Amino acid sequence: MKTYQSFYLFAVVIILLSCESNSKKKSSLLANDAPNGMIWVAQKTFMMGARSDDKMAMSREKPSHSVTVSGFYIDETEVTNAQFRKFINETKYLTVAERPIDWNEMKKQLPAGTQKPHDSLLKPGSLIFNKNLKAVASMDNYYQWWTWKTGANWKQPYGEGTNIDRKDNFPVVHVSYEDALAYCKWANRRLPTEAEWESAALGTKTSSIFTWGNDVSKLNEMANTWQGVFPVKNQSMDGFEYISPIKSFPANSIGIYDMTGNVWELTSDWFHINYYQQIVGKKLVNPKGATESYNPQNPYQKEKVMKGGSFLCHESYCASFRISARMASAMDTGSDHLGFRTVATQKMLKN
Repeated sequence: MKTYQSFYLFAVVIILLSCESNSKKKSSLLANDAPNGMIWVAQKTFMMGARSDDKMAMSREKPSHSVTVSGFYIDETEVTNAQFRKFINETKYLTVAERPIDWNEMKKQLPAGTQKPHDSLLKPGSLIFNKNLKAVASMDNYYQWWTWKTGANWKQPYGEGTNIDRKDNFPVVHVSYEDALAYCKWANRRLPTEAEWESAALGTKTSSIFTWGNDVSKLNEMANTWQGVFPVKNQSMDGFEYISPIKSFPANSIGIYDMTGNVWELTSDWFHINYYQQIVGKKLVNPKGATESYNPQNPYQKEKVMKGGSFLCHESYCASFRISARMASAMDTGSDHLGFRTVATQKMLKN
């Protein structure tokens, strides 16, 4: 009997090792077949949301929860100006920031009875960071460091008279959710879910605070964020005062660049401030997020989750250079620190 049991256990071990070996071989083949500029993210189960020892975590990142995400391909960098220009040239697409403003559409996202501004103010543009800010009255009022700039768009990032000459390898910015979807349709791609984004950011890890691990002292060498006194003085200890070219910092463990800092990245998930509390105890496989948007700070807007932080992130304000950090992005608005990257599945690539 003991001999039989020993043989049985030996056979089980051999089968398990064989399955593991085949799985690794398949993952390796998929990685080698990655489309140009994309990285294979293998299927894994991991802890999504804030770690218990993350002292900078916010309530909307809690509680952490186990999720399983199937394998997929993701862009190794954010979509660049050069890539976006190719899309524009081939489709003649006009971004939201370049279109005339429709007051009837805009007022749907404002409190009832809001008066229409003068026509001189209803001109196309986008949000830019106020670089001339010298002091702030309260860190609770983020409007102090944002300015609506007429004429600001993806090819004029700081308004009329500015351009992106010699910046082909910079992330495209001033893109709305609609713009990102239009690009995805052209490229036969889609935006990542929040779970896919975190899976990619973790790389070979299954639980860590940052894309490189848990050591916050490596932040300046690993990502483009804010050093000094936010939002009035950036000491640029990481080498960049504002936005930086792609691949200016090391890739994560599977070769993906700039998942932390530089520009925020759009996902397909609705931003719901209580979503993580609502899914406690549920088995989550390839979750797609909340079924609706909910943010008491912006009750009239529909918002999507953005991930990764930007060159403006500092621990004194949002500390969004952490994998679990999540913030809201209005669907019809872009800014000079918001971009995106795309994902693809094997099924999408076969079509």
